[in-house]
Amino acid sequence: MKAIRIIGYEAEPILEDITKPVPTSGQVLVRVRAAGLNPLDVKLQRGDMEQFFPLTFPYTPGTDLAGDIEQLGPDVEGWAVGDRIVARTDPTVGGAFAEYALVPVALLAKAPTSVPLKEAAGIPTAAGTAWQALFESTNLAENQTVLIHAGTGGVGSFAIQFAHRVGASVIATASGGGLEIVRLLGADRSIDYRREDFTRQLSGVDVVLDTIGGETQQRSYAVLRAGGHLLSTAMPPDETLAAAHHVTAGFVFHASDGQRLARLSHAIDQYDLQVLVDQTAPITEFAQAFQHQASGHARGKIIITFG
Repeated sequence: MKAIRIIGYEAEPILEDITKPVPTSGQVLVRVRAAGLNPLDVKLQRGDMEQFFPLTFPYTPGTDLAGDIEQLGPDVEGWAVGDRIVARTDPTVGGAFAEYALVPVALLAKAPTSVPLKEAAGIPTAAGTAWQALFESTNLAENQTVLIHAGTGGVGSFAIQFAHRVGASVIATASGGGLEIVRLLGADRSIDYRREDFTRQLSGVDVVLDTIGGETQQRSYAVLRAGGHLLSTAMPPDETLAAAHHVTAGFVFHASDGQRLARLSHAIDQYDLQVLVDQTAPITEFAQAFQHQASGHARGKIIITFG
C-alpha cells in the first residue's frame, strides 16, 4: 500500500510503498478514503511535540481519517466490514496518511451521513477540540457570549457552529474574505483583526476561545467579565493574568476518544453542520498540502484523498 513516511524529525514526508498491516485483537483495518491535515501534524514533524508525543521512525503521520472497515481483528464486536467510520488515532501511532490504517475500536465512530465521507476526515481533531473546549472545559449555554479567535480555522469554524446552535451570541475574529465566512457559519458579529482592536470593542464576554496564543491571548483577558473563562488550544494560559482579571483559564489538550467522536458525528447530522474545507488534494500532492498547512494560512481543513 502507499503511505506517507518520515524518517526523522524535520525530515521531508515521502510517499512510499509499504506492507499492508493486519489487525490484531481490538483493532480494525480501515480502507482510508481521506485524511485530514492538522497543525499538530506539522508540530510532530518538526519535533515540537516530542516531550508529549515521542515518535518512532519511520513514522506514518496523520491522526484524522474517514473510510470504511476492510477487516476486523480477533474478538472485535459491534462493527462490520463495510461500516463507514471516522477516527482519530493516537498521535504517537499516526497512520492516517496511508491507503490502509489500523485503528483500535475505542477510537472509532460511525461517520455522519449528512456530509460526504471524504469531508468527514476533517472532523475528528478540529471539531473534537472545539467541543471539548466549549462543552467539557466549560459549559457554554444559551444567551452567553463567546469570542472565538481565528474563526476560519479548523477549530474556530466548528466552534462558531456549535456555539450558534446552543443559542450563544458568537463573535469571531477573521480577516478579508474570512469575515463573510464566519458570518455564514453563524457568527453574530465579526471583527477584522488586521484593522480593528477587539479589546476596544468588547467587554463582558463570558468565554474566549483562543486558538492563536501570544499577544492575542494576553489581550483577551481584558474583554472577559469577572468569572469568565479563557480556553486556549495554542498555549497554556498565564494563571497570574487570569487571577488579576478574576477569570479562570485553561489549556485544552485534545485527546482521542471514540465516544466523544460519536457525539460529534450525531451533532453534525442533527444540526446539519458543515466541514469548512480549504482544499482537497490527492496523496500524490501531499508535500504541497503539507506546506500549506505549515504556512498557517488555511481557512478550514485541508483534506488528503486516496483514489
